[in-house]
Amino acid sequence: MLYTLSELLPYAPWSVFQYTTFRSAGAAITALLFSWFLGPSVIAWLRRLKLRQDYPDKAEDSSFLHRNTGKQGTPTMGGLLIVLALDLSVLLWARWNHFVLLTVLTLVVLAGLGFYDDWLKVTRQTNAGARSYLKLTVQGILAVVVAGYLWSRPSTRALIGDINIPFLKKAFMTGVPALGFLVTALAIVGSSNAVNLTDGMDGLAIGCTLICASVFFIFTYIAGHAQFARYLLVPAVPGAGELAVICAAMIGASLGFLWFNCHPAEIFMGDTGSLALGGALGVMAVMIHQPFILPIAGGVFVAEATSVMLQIGWFKFTRRKYGVGRRIFRMSPLHHHFRELGWSESKIVARFYIVAILCALAAVSTLKLR
Repeated sequence: MLYTLSELLPYAPWSVFQYTTFRSAGAAITALLFSWFLGPSVIAWLRRLKLRQDYPDKAEDSSFLHRNTGKQGTPTMGGLLIVLALDLSVLLWARWNHFVLLTVLTLVVLAGLGFYDDWLKVTRQTNAGARSYLKLTVQGILAVVVAGYLWSRPSTRALIGDINIPFLKKAFMTGVPALGFLVTALAIVGSSNAVNLTDGMDGLAIGCTLICASVFFIFTYIAGHAQFARYLLVPAVPGAGELAVICAAMIGASLGFLWFNCHPAEIFMGDTGSLALGGALGVMAVMIHQPFILPIAGGVFVAEATSVMLQIGWFKFTRRKYGVGRRIFRMSPLHHHFRELGWSESKIVARFYIVAILCALAAVSTLKLR
């Protein structure tokens, strides 16, 4: 909106809105202020509707977290606040193009899916929300739509047809759309569910999302800047610089939500927020031709998702082989394992932040290791 205004009034001071850096800063601050301003009202509204979590998560037993730590009754569906602040900020500051539209579409669709899942949980007061196959189907269809749209446009066809890997100067493979569709699906579906699995302690998922979004702010800005992309030997994607505005808005919205979600949390993001934020990170990684940066920058999310897959896989294997299922971790996802070891929640979250920052630095370092 403000970019359009600067085109209609091409003279100072309106011309400053044409700069991506200025609009990114404005988007971050605006999303933060929206979150701070709307947060108390959203929390009170969710309390009035009794949209709160009075049930233990799947990873929790009757003796664990919510029953004994004062979290019972905390409002959930806080992802509505994140997505609302983010979308309002993007509407105000971004120059709309097909990259922005696809990212906002991903946010809205997955927030809607997460809202449906949360709604089933709070109305039934059980962790049995939407069925897994339904969530995977919606996420898969969304991924196919995104990949199909990018493949259909000559200007973005390479984003699906070519495969880029960090540390390599040139595309690892070219002309492989089938593989590109698969990578796109894995990036969007995998990232969405990995962030969802990480959301189990106060401030954990939103803090790690904030750190990961900071990495993608750097990568999206470089991808949209032809000279920087050429110098750093990364794919230049015209128009992708607007994704930096979205990343900045995500950073601001995450900071604003963390204000209310830090320990002890006043609100949980629920699947409404975690599915949407994870999916948005995944789709942006695809659109800047850097899907394999995502598991590096989001190393904490990968570890959390891997711990669940290993735990389930090993339990089923040993039950089939020995008649009794065995576990690798005391509890999964991974953050619950450390809680069972006796670590305090604040210590776990702080140490996971440290690991997330190290993963972020590793991802940024790939820009020069080519």
